Formats: sequence, C-alpha cells, structure tokens
Amino acid sequence: MPYSLSKLDIAIVNSLQEDGRKSFRQISRELKISTPTIKFHYQRLVNIGLIKSISPIIDTNKLDYDSKLKIEKCHCETKVPNVNLSTDVSVKMICDYCDGPIGVKPSIFKFAKIERFFCCTSCKSLYKEKYKGRIESLIRKS
Repeated sequence: MPYSLSKLDIAIVNSLQEDGRKSFRQISRELKISTPTIKFHYQRLVNIGLIKSISPIIDTNKLDYDSKLKIEKCHCETKVPNVNLSTDVSVKMICDYCDGPIGVKPSIFKFAKIERFFCCTSCKSLYKEKYKGRIESLIRKS
C-alpha cells in the first residue's frame, strides 16, 4: 500500500525545499507545530525513502504518477527540481528485503530510531536474521 502524504508531510518537504538547512525548531515555528511532531514526520519521510538526503533530494520515482504531480523545469543541470506535492500524491513503497511492492499493510520493524518496511513477516524475519549484528550494534549505540 502506498504511504499517503499528510498536509504536514507536504509542508515539511516544501519548507526544506526552500532551505534544506532549516532546523526542526525553525520548521516547527514556521508551521506552528511542535518540534517533536516535526521530527517524527521528517524521520518517517526519510524511512519510507521519500527524503533521501538532508538537502533534501526527493526521489520522484517513489511518487505515484497516477496522481497530479508537477515538477518545475530546471534551467541548470546541477539544480535539483522542486516537486510540488499535494495530498493526492502517494509514495510507492518497496520491501527493504526483497525489493518487492508493499501491499495493503506493511510489516514494520523499528530499532534505534530507524524504521524498515517489508511486504510480509517472512521478509521482516529474514532481514532481522541477515543484519542481526548491525542491528544490535545500532541499538547499543542509541
């Protein structure tokens, strides 16, 4: 199932497109939303793969093109195009283990402020087994 973007998700992305160096506090003041809420939504956008970098660089391949999506034309080759998002745009999610599409309800694995999304519980279990050492290390560090 694609992840539906909320109005807050869109506002955060738009704010970061204006200036990718904004702090969570600056964004929270701008949007009149608490800082922890901004952090939570930002982290979710990173975890689902929509925000790939703090810059932010939007992975437009993850967007559902059946929705109304407008990408502003860029006049220089080095500039990342701005993406005008709306609530009718959703993010196509793929399994973090098998790279298959995620259906109606993803299986989610949370650890050390990281979320991973899977198409089924089998992929989730196989991922945990494959990356057991790395996961334990990250949990100890957090």
